[in-house]
Formats: sequence, C-alpha cells, structure tokens
Amino acid sequence: MNLSLYTVQAFLILDSEGNRVLAKYYNPKGNPQGEVKEFLTLKDQKAFEKGLWQKTKKAGGDVILYDGHLAVYKHSLDVILYFIAGPTENELMINVALSSLTDSLTMLLRNSLEKRGILENLDLVLLCLDETIDDGVIVDTDSAAVASRVTRPRPDNDLVGLNINEQTLMSAYLTVRDKVQQRIQQL
Repeated sequence: MNLSLYTVQAFLILDSEGNRVLAKYYNPKGNPQGEVKEFLTLKDQKAFEKGLWQKTKKAGGDVILYDGHLAVYKHSLDVILYFIAGPTENELMINVALSSLTDSLTMLLRNSLEKRGILENLDLVLLCLDETIDDGVIVDTDSAAVASRVTRPRPDNDLVGLNINEQTLMSAYLTVRDKVQQRIQQL
C-alpha cells in the first residue's frame, strides 16, 4: 500500500500539435519510493510527451494508463492539460486537483484558457500551479482560494483619491506647529 503524499510526477500543457507549452516534472528528494529514474533527460521527457499526445489528442476520456503512468487530462480550446502520476495513485484525487487547477486558470485568464493566454500570463499559471501542487504533493483543491491567492494586488484605492493642495499642506503645517509649541511649553 502506498501511503506517500507524492501523488503527481509531472504537470504538462501541450498544444494542438503536441508541442510543449509548459512542463514541470517533480522529483522530490524525500520520496519513500526512492529516486525516480524516469524523465531525467529532455529527450526522455519529449518522447513521453509525444507518445502521450498521440494517445490523447482526440477529445474524449479524461484518464488513461500510458507507459506505466496514470495520465489525467483535460482539453481546453487549443491546449491539453495533464497531470502524470504513478499507476497506484488515486485517479479521483488527481482528477479533482486538475479540475481545480483548470478552474483557477480559467478564472485568472478571464475564461480564455488557450495557448496565447497561457504564454502571456505564464507567471500567473506557474503561481497557480505552485499553489495547487508543492513538490508533487497536492496541497489545495479549492479553485476560488487558489485564484484569490494568485491574483495581482490592486492599488490602494484610498490613496488614489487623496488630493494634496496648498490648503492641506498648510493645515498639516499648522497642526505640527501647534503640537511642537505644546511640547515646548510642557518642558
């Protein structure tokens, strides 16, 4: 029985021709199953991605067992998003994590989860991924919470409406002068 928390080995985004848009492979040092010998070289990764894309390029299913790995995937316009895990992992949990990630990305990218939007907002995509998966461990499956932590901070609206003019400067000067006079009189 596998009781480890390391559930995801890779996250991939491939475009409609099978080319890599984004790939993040996880090889945690403290994995109880030992060091993973797969996906160490770029050549191995690209070969795996090409074969996986060949099996999943047509819309349909959402979970397959490919080359000894569990692949959970979702199609979105011109990209396919994948979570790759070991064959003994819980496919429902992986599917929930992928659904949460795609929902978060859809919120952040304003309902256009496509190749161009992903590349233009790669920082948000990677932050969203890091909020969902930490070194292969699924840490959050609440899409709204992930999206809210990733969004860019808005400028402080209180300071935007602040008008500084001669009258406010004079008022501040008079207040400081009065306070200084009071302190001097107390001494």
